[in-house]
Amino acid sequence: MLIVKKFGGTSVADKERIFNVARRCIEDYKKGNDVVVVLSAMGKFTDVLVSQAKDINPNPPKREMDMLYTIGEQQSVALMAMAMDSLGVPAVSLNAFQVKMHTTSAYGNARLTKMDTERIRNELDSRKIVLVTGFQGVDKSDNYTTLGRGGSDTTAVALAAALHADACEIYTDVEGVYTADPRYVKNAKKLDAITYDEMLDLASLGAGVLHNRSVEMAKRYGVQLVVRSSLSLAEGTVVKEAVDMEGMLISGVASDKNTARIAVIGLEDQPGVAFKLFDHLARHNINVDIILQSVGRDGTKDISFTVARDDLEEAVATIERHRNTSLKCDKVDVEENVAKVSIVGAGMMTNPGVAANMFAALYDAGINIKMISTSEIRVTVLIDAQYTEKAMNAVHDKFF
Repeated sequence: MLIVKKFGGTSVADKERIFNVARRCIEDYKKGNDVVVVLSAMGKFTDVLVSQAKDINPNPPKREMDMLYTIGEQQSVALMAMAMDSLGVPAVSLNAFQVKMHTTSAYGNARLTKMDTERIRNELDSRKIVLVTGFQGVDKSDNYTTLGRGGSDTTAVALAAALHADACEIYTDVEGVYTADPRYVKNAKKLDAITYDEMLDLASLGAGVLHNRSVEMAKRYGVQLVVRSSLSLAEGTVVKEAVDMEGMLISGVASDKNTARIAVIGLEDQPGVAFKLFDHLARHNINVDIILQSVGRDGTKDISFTVARDDLEEAVATIERHRNTSLKCDKVDVEENVAKVSIVGAGMMTNPGVAANMFAALYDAGINIKMISTSEIRVTVLIDAQYTEKAMNAVHDKFF
């Protein structure tokens, strides 16, 4: 068997945990399996790098930040190779340049385009455990790039797909995928299995267990994932195409405080105005989530939408640049202290009234809804950020 394993930063945060991961990987290796391991940077090391960069330059170039970020994963794989060597098992550490993980040139949020596997296969053929840096890639000009927050998950899934791996295991500090974040919802339950579509929505809406692009890639290439804990031997949660969950209306509740609301007031009520607005944002790689359009007065309309808080400054600056030209709006309002709370579940498609139950739970908890967005398997509301945990518990209690 060929097994791809990914371990997050908390799993390799110190010497003790590095050796714990090394022993777990060696167990599979000694059973005769080929083992490829993807690692994130140790613990809070990336935060240290960001702090150092901001101390030198409050607004550092994105290209140089990606150069800096790659240090963390290279440290992890090198130390892990040393740990395995000390335990008598041959291992080799490889970075994105050595493997050649080809990406786009969008610094800080690059996308994988192709992955060379020859070097990895040669190392596996010589019976070594192969340790690969997560989160990073190389663009067409041989510049280092990074894949965005949670990008090591994407690296692992891409490797599993390219190598036609028999298993792809994502190790984290929790025992699997829960019906809500157990740090905030005490009676959250671990799921034995969940579909790609449900996991994709949960990941996109703030559930931090898996990166949404990794789930998207796993679905596209049919890579079955297992999310499990690096600190225990619990079975974990399987992420796959179809799951028998008869009777469950929803699979989980998620929240996301990394969000902000922008309201563009007084736009002309003419065809093409919404296109111009969101085209300007798309050209700056700014993703938009919940959108609400309302009719104003005197032939105008207002458009409100949410963006990641990290993109807020650039989004507002982009709109302001075009405010008196192509957009012709009166003003731009911003609200930062907001959060998204969502329910996700395939059961919504065949059970009417799920959204009403969610709204009832929020009403009973005295929480006002600012915006609503729905899909076949998801309902998302925007609320005041101060009520996030209260809302999560109220909604979770309603369904579970």
